Amino acid sequence: MPRRPQIPRTPRAHWLLLGLVLLVLCGLLGLDAVLSRAGAPSTPSGSRQFVPESAFAGGSVIDPREPVVQHPPDRHLALTFADGPDPQWTPMLLDVLARHQVHATFFVTGAQAAENPALIRRIVDAGHEIGNRTLTRTDLRQAGDLRVQLELQATDLVLASAAGITTNLVQPPYATTGSLDYDAWKAFLRIGNHGRQVVLADLDSQDWRQPDAAAVLANSTPRDDRGAVLMMSGTAGPATAEALDRLLPDLQRSGWRVDSVGGTFRLPGTMNEAGIVDRIAGTLLATTIWSSARLSDGLRMLLLAATVLVALRGVFVLLVVPIHVRRSRRWEPPWQISQRVGVIVPAYNEEAGIANTVRSILASEHPVEVIVVDDGSTDRTVEVVERLQERFPRIRLIQQENSGKSEALNTGLAAASSELVVMVDGDTVLEPDAVGRMVAHFTDPAIGAVSGNVKVGNRGSLLGRWQHIEYVIGFNLDRRVYDVLHCTPTVPGALGAFRRSAILDIGGVSDDTLAEDTDLTMALERDGWRVVYEENAISWTEAPATYGQLWKQRYRWCYGTLQAIWKHRRAVIERGAAGRLGRRGLPYLLVFQVLLQVISPVVDVTACFALFTEDAGTVALTWLGFLVLQAVPGVIAFRLDGESLRPLLVLPLQQIVYRQLMYLVVVQSVITALAGARLPWQKLERRGRIVPLAAGRRR
Repeated sequence: MPRRPQIPRTPRAHWLLLGLVLLVLCGLLGLDAVLSRAGAPSTPSGSRQFVPESAFAGGSVIDPREPVVQHPPDRHLALTFADGPDPQWTPMLLDVLARHQVHATFFVTGAQAAENPALIRRIVDAGHEIGNRTLTRTDLRQAGDLRVQLELQATDLVLASAAGITTNLVQPPYATTGSLDYDAWKAFLRIGNHGRQVVLADLDSQDWRQPDAAAVLANSTPRDDRGAVLMMSGTAGPATAEALDRLLPDLQRSGWRVDSVGGTFRLPGTMNEAGIVDRIAGTLLATTIWSSARLSDGLRMLLLAATVLVALRGVFVLLVVPIHVRRSRRWEPPWQISQRVGVIVPAYNEEAGIANTVRSILASEHPVEVIVVDDGSTDRTVEVVERLQERFPRIRLIQQENSGKSEALNTGLAAASSELVVMVDGDTVLEPDAVGRMVAHFTDPAIGAVSGNVKVGNRGSLLGRWQHIEYVIGFNLDRRVYDVLHCTPTVPGALGAFRRSAILDIGGVSDDTLAEDTDLTMALERDGWRVVYEENAISWTEAPATYGQLWKQRYRWCYGTLQAIWKHRRAVIERGAAGRLGRRGLPYLLVFQVLLQVISPVVDVTACFALFTEDAGTVALTWLGFLVLQAVPGVIAFRLDGESLRPLLVLPLQQIVYRQLMYLVVVQSVITALAGARLPWQKLERRGRIVPLAAGRRR
């Protein structure tokens, strides 16, 4: 027999790569969360201690190093716009200013400047002045010197990247001439230590809270001839532009001079040309800020898309499952099949559970022949079966060298004398009527295989209950959908019935994949056979009892499923049963069991960071909606399977822990498949702790 070519094993560095990707992702999302969440204003202390009287009495431009406080000349108005630039409203303001030939000072935030560098250049090219409003619009009164320095320098770097300039003017958020106290003065001193001057507003248009242009105009009009610094919002909206369009000609007709801060106070060098180092560093910073915002927006859309997909799937399942329920209740076989059925049990180191499996098969209400194929076990599996043989002559034991499960099944098929066979794992316990319920479907000559209803028998632990939920909701509910759509991709190895001749016609059970049950099912459908689901044919399986064992099992399942999908990809363009599999079953598998699983870790990380942004309420509601979308089908699935709803109490916790583990399994499987690696067979440790529950059986 020719040897297979050497294929690389599971890549070693993929976890490092995945970790680095998630680290960069977290860094960018964290940066976006900081930038998009404006710092809330702190409560002013009101203390005048250590505040120079000249500053406390009111002043529009303050140099804290001297300290020097400047007031605008009479009938002079320094026009400033706080925050922004805004891509929608800033151009409108610039048009108004150009129409009246007035210059102003735009105090921009570094975050917004990084998002809109073209607007910064347009402001500078139009002869306006740029001021610093900090990077994140944070309240500097409670910030330390390092935070103040970072906020100001980061904004300067962004401005250097956008327009090649830096600015000496700072307008601290939440500070006006009437709010100056000791905390504010400390912040001003820190600003002055970095060679900058503080600009405070005497007039606040309040346009951020006034949607009416008349109210904005009233707040913006000087009460007497004393000069003032007017602060308007750079992001407020059309009311600001309308009020400004009316204010400027009124002031000009009244003999007022309206100018920027530098022009009003005759301040030299308010803006300086940035050096090459600042421009390069600013470009890197601006690119990072822009990338974080775009990434955050894209991932939030991905979160929404994933939620919509899950919702559509939930609605689709809720519409299709009742169809299956009605068909199942009405279905009656035209006649009873009485011929003996061969039950094949491939076994490798199944000492712990093989006796229970064989006894449950022998207790079947339908006549059966038990064929145990020992695949080179190294434990006492053979000894246990031989002891059973002494009491039950219907048991046949076949021993072979270790060749894998597929070869063991083929050996059992060759030894079986019946046309109908049932394949059962060595850790499975059957209900007495399971075999009879499945083989009854073969009265339809178009049916080539029947899937049974597999339940978790060891559900006493939290991990067991989580797997129990997954089996009932994820596996058995999906099988009802597949059955209605005639595109069942998998008859589980734990319990499935087949036409022996159909399997032999396709060349037997293939060992091309690690999911031999999925590969076999897809091959039968591509050969024209129908595959159906019998919900009342119940078996109990021993689920992995540890997280390590669970990882091995699901890793093999997922990787094998990917192999099977790739192997049978041509079903997409085929007709009949193959086409239904290719155009219904395979896309459903890829979207909901692969694609959604791969993107889910990213979606979860996005949701966590979004909770610290202004979209926190929307994200929280989306997450709660996702839980509801999980819970509603869960209740329906448990009711249909005759199960107690009590295990669903751990469903929310399952979404936080168990679901993440399953995501990582899929991610590793996809990476392994893309790397062209071959995954070795993962043998699970059996403990023989299956406890069939009468409450879980449909009557």
